[in-house]
Amino acid sequence: MRGLSLYQRSSLSLWRRRGARIENEPYGFFSSGSFCTDTTDGLQSSKVKIFDRHLKRKQRDRAAWLMRPKDSFVDAVAENLLDRLEDCKKSFPSALCLGGSLEAIRRLLRGRGAIEKLIMMDTSYDMIKLCKDAEKDVHNEKIETSYMVGDEEFLPVKESSLDLVISCLGLHWTNDLPGAMIQCRLALKPDGLFLGAILGGETLKELRIACTVAQMEREGGISPRISPLAQVRDAGNLLTRAGFALPGVDVDEYVVKYQSALELIEHLRSMGETNALLQRNNMLNRETALATAAIYDSMFAAEDGTIPATFQVIFMTGWREHSSQQKAKRRGSANVSFKDIQEQFGSEN
Repeated sequence: MRGLSLYQRSSLSLWRRRGARIENEPYGFFSSGSFCTDTTDGLQSSKVKIFDRHLKRKQRDRAAWLMRPKDSFVDAVAENLLDRLEDCKKSFPSALCLGGSLEAIRRLLRGRGAIEKLIMMDTSYDMIKLCKDAEKDVHNEKIETSYMVGDEEFLPVKESSLDLVISCLGLHWTNDLPGAMIQCRLALKPDGLFLGAILGGETLKELRIACTVAQMEREGGISPRISPLAQVRDAGNLLTRAGFALPGVDVDEYVVKYQSALELIEHLRSMGETNALLQRNNMLNRETALATAAIYDSMFAAEDGTIPATFQVIFMTGWREHSSQQKAKRRGSANVSFKDIQEQFGSEN
């Protein structure tokens, strides 16, 4: 019955929603249209389309129904990201939370950042509805929360209208990641903060290996089953290219244990993290699927019978430029040479 109601909801087509749908719209945050990187700082948006955004929206709708309550992995990533707000002395009265782990971010916010107005945005209407329904379980927080259906690739937000933008496990599904980050920077006020978490290239490395071996054995070739993801070395370049000041990048790896490969796939579905490549094979051969599970188990199973799955998460921090921020000294302005310092400390030793 649960599966039937899901498809019934899909057939009702609540999207149905064309453009951005806004509830409890706070005045001054949203423009009548949206801005994109076609006219942003002279950069042209990417013409390459890697992901099927329409399919990803459907997967997010499904995830809203399958989502695990208080998922330990999602909560750990959200906590790690929000901890960065505790390192900031300033407050962030207006904030935007984009896609990904919306519900976890809202539930775990707990007053961090001194946020007064929070906008929650997702491409999925069902995910937004889930977050709105969960709002009643958040206690002792006087935050004016608004909900909006919109796309990270075309932010319907006025320039310089926000103090904080948070994206937790969502931006890695955009076709133009640098362009999306540029739009996030433009939406921030001067000295506004961007916090982002995306899955890195080492994510699901065990599944990639097992799937590749199984396809080679059963089909004599391979087709893309897992989406391409950013490498750690690229994250700093992304922040710099997007124009953020004081960029910071760090990475964590989370190893989640499952009883079987099937349980792993179900978890990915509940997070909305299944394959959304445009150039994908829509059907997975049954024998290939069974072979993948068997190879996964034989190559990576632990002594207790569980199988591990690695999730690499890249955390990014960047600020919109402001005159109060520290800046690097002009090249050649140093009055002490490293050679003198080396000689001084060398003589002391």
